[in-house]
This record gives sequence, C-alpha cells and structure tokens, in this order.
Amino acid sequence: MERLIIISNRLPVSVTKKDGKLRFHPSAGGLATGVQPLLENTYKGLWVGWPGIPKEKISVIEKNEIISELKEKSYCPVFLSQSAVDNYYSGFSNRTIWPLFHYFTQYAVFEKSAWSAYRRVNKQFFNVVSEIVESGDTVWIHDYHLMLLPRMLREKFPDLTIGFFLHIPFPSFEVFRLLPWRSEILEGLLGADLIGFHIYDYARHFLSSLRNRLGYEHSFGQVLVGNRYVKVDAFPMGIDYERYAGARGNSLVQKEIRKTRKKIIHKKIILSVDRLDYTKGILHRLRSFDLFLEKHTEYKEKVTLILVAVPSRTRVEHYKQLKKDVDESVGRLNGKHGTLGWMPVVYLYGSLPFHALTALYILSDVALVTPVRDGMNLIAKEYIAAKTDGKGVLILSEMAGAAAELSESIIVNPNNIESVSESIYKALKMPEFEQKKRNKTMQDRLRRYNVEKWADDFIKNLAQIKEDEQILLSRKITPKIRKSIISDYIKSKKRLILLDYDGTLRDFEKNPQDAIPDRKILRLLIKLSDDPKNDVLIISGRDKYILETWFKSFNLGLIAEHGVWVKEKGGAWELIGPLVNYWKDEIRPILEKYMDRTPGSFIEEKDYSLVWHFRKSNPELASNRARELKEAILHFTSNLGISVLEGNKVIEIKNAEVNKGNAALKWISRGHYDFILAAGDDRTDEDIFTVLPGKACSFKVGMPPSKARYIVESVMEFRTFMNQLLEK
Repeated sequence: MERLIIISNRLPVSVTKKDGKLRFHPSAGGLATGVQPLLENTYKGLWVGWPGIPKEKISVIEKNEIISELKEKSYCPVFLSQSAVDNYYSGFSNRTIWPLFHYFTQYAVFEKSAWSAYRRVNKQFFNVVSEIVESGDTVWIHDYHLMLLPRMLREKFPDLTIGFFLHIPFPSFEVFRLLPWRSEILEGLLGADLIGFHIYDYARHFLSSLRNRLGYEHSFGQVLVGNRYVKVDAFPMGIDYERYAGARGNSLVQKEIRKTRKKIIHKKIILSVDRLDYTKGILHRLRSFDLFLEKHTEYKEKVTLILVAVPSRTRVEHYKQLKKDVDESVGRLNGKHGTLGWMPVVYLYGSLPFHALTALYILSDVALVTPVRDGMNLIAKEYIAAKTDGKGVLILSEMAGAAAELSESIIVNPNNIESVSESIYKALKMPEFEQKKRNKTMQDRLRRYNVEKWADDFIKNLAQIKEDEQILLSRKITPKIRKSIISDYIKSKKRLILLDYDGTLRDFEKNPQDAIPDRKILRLLIKLSDDPKNDVLIISGRDKYILETWFKSFNLGLIAEHGVWVKEKGGAWELIGPLVNYWKDEIRPILEKYMDRTPGSFIEEKDYSLVWHFRKSNPELASNRARELKEAILHFTSNLGISVLEGNKVIEIKNAEVNKGNAALKWISRGHYDFILAAGDDRTDEDIFTVLPGKACSFKVGMPPSKARYIVESVMEFRTFMNQLLEK
C-alpha cells in the first residue's frame, strides 16, 4: 500500500471564523480517534473532507490559508457552498437517508432537488480525490453522505483499492425499497472492494437489497460484480478503550466527580447521554422512568436521572419538535414526582467535555442507553470501559448495534415501557458481585477489539481482497497463455473438446427465453466438429430430445441430463448405466408443494431426474425456498440412492451415480488424446474438471471458486477465445 486516503463528510478539524480570523478546532469523534493513528503511525496518508465552513464566508486568501494549514496535518479540504450543505447534508443525507435507514419512514422526504444536490456533492468529492489519488493508494470512504463516490472512483480508476464503511444501520429491503433512487445507491456502493457494516444484520439487509433490486446473488458475503468480487462483511466499531479506562486517574475528572457529588448527595444516579435525535428514544426513556417512580415509590428522593441531551440538527423541524417535547416531558415528570429538596430529572442541554462526561460515567450506578434504532452506539461501550471498579449496570436497547457485543448488559426493547421500567428496578437491585462479573466480561471484549483494532482489521481485510483478486487475475487468459494453448492445439494429433452449453456457449443470463443456438454458436461447432482431429462433445443438463433437435446434423457427441444419456457421434442414445426412476413418484409431490409456495417456479421432468426451476421467482423467497427444499429432500431421500444437485437457480434430483464427470470418462479414459479442452460455468461442470488429466485445459466461464485451470469472465470472452483457436 502506497498511501491510505480517508474520505468522510467532515474532516477531523472544523474551521470557524470569528472576528475576521480563522480558527481551527480538533474533533474528538470516534472515527477520528480510530483512523488518525493509522495515518500517523502505520500508513502515509491523507484525509479528505469538508472543513465545516461554507466557501461563501471565506476569501481566496483565507481559502489558501485553510489549504496550507490543513496540508500540514495531511488533511485535504473539499469546499462546499452553503446551498450545497443545506441540500446535500441537511437535505438528502439527513432528511432522506437518516430517517429512512433508521426506520422512521414517516419523516423521510423524497425531493429530487435534494437528490441532485447529493449527486453533485459526491461529484465534488470525486473531483478532489481524482486530483490527489495515485496508483497503489487505498481509499477508505465513510458513511451515508458519500454512497455514490465508490462507483465514481471505480469507473475512472478501475485498479484502485476502495473500501466503504456505513456507520448507521442499513434497513431491510421492505424499507430500503421506498427510496426512489435505491438502485443508484446500491450501484454506487458496489464500486467498493469491501463494504463494511457494524453488525451482520445490516450486511444481511444490504445483500438482500442487492438480490431483490439488482439480481446479485452472493456466496458467503462475496458478490460477483462484472469481472470482480465485492466483499460484504461486519466490523463492529470499537472505542479508545484505554482513554476511558484511565479516566479515573485524571485530576480534572476527579474534580468533576467531587463537584457533582456535592450536588447529588446520597442518591443513586441513572445516566442518559445522547444526541437530541428522534432515533435515540429519549421520550420513551422518560416515560419508563416516570413509570418506575410510580411503581416503586420507595425510590422517590433516592434516585436521580441525569439526562444529557446534545444539540443536533437544530434547524430541522423534527429536531425542533423533539426538543420541545423533551423539555415539556422533563417539566411534567419533575412537577409530578419532585419535592422541594429533590428533582427527579437533572436535564443538561449541551455537549460535555471529556472530563465531565467520564465523571458522570464513573459516578452513575446505571446507564440507560435505549435508542429506538442505532447503528452501533459508542456511549454504551464508553460507559463500560470507564467502570474500572466494576460497579455499575448498563441497560441497553436490543435495537443498538452494540447489543451484539454487550450481551451481558440488561437488554431491553425500548418500545416496551413496562419492561424498561422493571429493568431500572432490576439494575438498582443488582448485587455488586454480579455487576462486576458482567462488566469484566464486557471490558475484556472491548479492550481486545478497540477502535484501532477495528480500523486495522478493516484495512487488512481490504488488502487481502486485493491479494485474492491478483490470484484470480493470474488464472485469466493472458496473451502468453493464449499463445501457448493455441500452439499446443496446433501441434496435437488427437483432441477432445468438452463443452457445456447454457452459460458456456450461450449466455443464459442475458437471454433466458431464447435457448436455441444462434448462428455464431453453430458456426463455431461446425468448425470444431469438421476437423478430423477433434472429438467434440456437448455436455448439458438439457434432455436428449432438445439436444437431438439442435445438434442432430453435427458430427459430435452428446451427453444429456447431466450424464444420464450419452450419444457417440453418428451413434444412438445410450443410458449411462442401469438407472431407476420409481423414486420420482415420491419426490414429485414435494416439488409441487414448493412450486405452489413459490410463484414463478416450475418443475421440469426428465427421464431420470426432476428439476425445480426458480429463475423467474422473487430472488430472496426463492433462495430461502431452495434451501428448505434441499434440506427436505436430503432428509427424505437418504435411502433412495439419489442426489440433490444445486445449479444456477435450479435444483435437480437425480440418481446418485449420475454426473457429467462420470459420463465424460467414457471418452477421457480412452487415453489417446494429446490435447483436451473442457469448459463450463456451473457447479455441475466441476465434476468434469475433477476427472480431467493434469495437462488438460479447463475453463470456468464466470468467476471462481472452481477447479478449472483458467478463468474467463463471460460467454463472449470464451467464444472469442475458441474462434481465435480455430483461426490458427
């Protein structure tokens, strides 16, 4: 890796202007904390982002001053107008993507002007990066503001290493499909080599949207996009653990602890810290605390909820209304339960410096972290890290990404007010030994996978993907390899050519309805089969009647139904061996059941096999049904001597001893061929590749995994290669 280029909406430094002077303020966000050490200690790098000041507010001289100042810190600014910020950031990013991805669909606004601004700003980022990126660089793009940028970069720099990480949830397809520009967003993200999410649920939703919207299938999180793989995976973001674990020894923190204790004497403290955002469930939290005080009157005047609400997007109407609702709810609750000497809720509206925040972490007996939906939630992790004495209880929403890692906390559904209320009671009554036991387990986990580990893990996975890609490229047909194969073909005296049909000679994906071989296929087969040195064999899953109709006038051999029937050139059809088909009467009702439950699917019956096709069905439904069907049949047929073969959007049930490889051995075992070439695109063709002698030329049409020796990207590339072979 030459350099690491980080790209995010905001730089780790904010620029403001006061009294005619520029001021630079560092940011202490989780991303800056995790990624900055990589740029400083591990990789040479740059950070690209908006410096936080509209370009209308600065002169040309001030702009150059900002560029110069930030360059010393390895930061590269993208200057945006106030209009761009309003429409791209406040508009599309936070009025469309933010509410939609957090399942607040009623708040999502779909305005074409905002979408246009989003595209323009992504293009502005692209223009800046294009000027600075170099061969060998690794680019890591962050968050929902820049989801179009990966594809823009990929199109101009196809060999660039690109990673993308989404710091908010990715919604289910049923929610995501509401977005009018959903395909553009998905295609934009697919420009990356590695797409990261906080938890697997978000990755699963993304893969589901790819399948349902764009038709992309995946294998263990790998998606084939054109001639390359995109990896989708989960990387739970950590925190700067040692910073929070060591806060107790900080003199400013100790001073803050003493000051707070003087104000809140002999009372249990429940802490709530959040941005004032409708996704955080603050109103739900207040209702739960209200119910707790109603049901457990013994805690009146003995417990205080410190509610810290950090201002956020104060110009957006829903946030203004939320501020009003929270203010009123706190007032009602204090008026309802408070006394002259006790205020149940201490409401702090504003951000807190590190020493004040960590003092509250250390002091509080309970942390109430109950967002309605949250990508990760680092507050929960910071609270646990600060509890070095082991005492304290975390109540955490199951809707927060952090719940997957902090399962020893009290996990709640934030919408269940009664359950959260009782969880507060349970937390206050929890024995110290149990608190310490739970916290120790969580602390060990957070210490191991801290924010630097998270960043390093992502970058290493990204590098591995590019290494794997290089291995893949080494199996592609280079001019040197092509020349060598052609030379061997010309010098050989007896050749065997084994060719699959659908997906190898014919592009089934592009023309699923048009199966009949076109002129180019026929011309290729004529040239191959007319050469007396060649034995040409078509090996297909199609039935013998179709193959006979298409190729009866050709001087070639045929294998039908994946190896059930074989036909020598000029000969008659023969059964590969003594096969039975009585089992079809038992299996057919099972297939019919799944056909009825999967609209668009159908059953094809062959002489010695049954095939369930689901190419025309809803991709996600069909994928689930296929998995269920395969398990059901395997369980039911364990003693019937048949096998279940999963192909390209088909499941075929046939006699266990039947496969393309066994059928091809009828020719391969003759042993007098000094040149053998085989090509296929499906899992069924792997049986052929397995039985080939070591020197044979085998081609997988499409991307691996495969036992084939060489990889060609498409049907067209393979047919072009075969035509080149015949021209010599």
